[in-house]
Amino acid sequence: MPQETAKIHPLFAVPNPAQDEPERKFYDAPEREFYDAPDTDDEPEVCPLCYGSGMEVVAGKGARACKCRKQKSQSNLIDKARIPKRYENCHFHSYRVINPSQERAFRFASRLAMDYPAVERGLLFMGTVGVGKTHLAVSILKGLTERGFSCLFYEFGALLKEIQGSYNTVSQTSELKVLAPVFDAEVLVLDEIGASKPTDWVRDTMAHIINTRYNDKKLTIFTTNYLDERKAEREETLEDRIGVRLRSRLFEMSKTVILSGEDFRRTFDHVTQIKKNPR
Repeated sequence: MPQETAKIHPLFAVPNPAQDEPERKFYDAPEREFYDAPDTDDEPEVCPLCYGSGMEVVAGKGARACKCRKQKSQSNLIDKARIPKRYENCHFHSYRVINPSQERAFRFASRLAMDYPAVERGLLFMGTVGVGKTHLAVSILKGLTERGFSCLFYEFGALLKEIQGSYNTVSQTSELKVLAPVFDAEVLVLDEIGASKPTDWVRDTMAHIINTRYNDKKLTIFTTNYLDERKAEREETLEDRIGVRLRSRLFEMSKTVILSGEDFRRTFDHVTQIKKNPR
């Protein structure tokens, strides 16, 4: 089938005798001419239920907060949660359960999202790469923000870099400014703990964050690629990466949920190949 090409229509200058020098112009490079810019002062859309007042009048029941206000509030909470764009489509309804360990993890995650704030412990999703740990953690945040709770997502390595950047004298931030949202969030996801090189500074910083949230009784959800038991002789455990004391603290703060299975990302090339060469 021949490929269609877009038709290009030339623009023509329209004289404006009423103005010797138009106030707004734009420049069209191919024609090397100036043209009057069209007016684009469109009126903002107004909610048909409340007409921008934020209150919806219901016949026989009086006034109540409009749905548009709730949607705007949820949108603001999602933005403040700082969920990476890569995970914007992650939710419980898009999580694929392949084996019993993932089904069990899904039950714990969805139950926490429904029961909060009547929850005393967070969750620690533990397992190899590509088994859905971050997907479930983000799903919890999405579920809680939809219910109006303040949540925050941080990949632990990225958080450490922000803290290190705050030590720069040229920087306009400070360590306290970086950590304040981490301390204040009602629910925090710390993704990939143990992934950063376990220096004394990394462990001290991690302990400061976790102990502060522990003392303030703030719920924290963790994910890690490191297990508690070695499967190979030189394989590191989570305890090796974060230290004995901090691992003990996590046992108290969160329930450990182990996920197993194959790396789902390895299926991408296989699925693409099937689409290109269907049988």
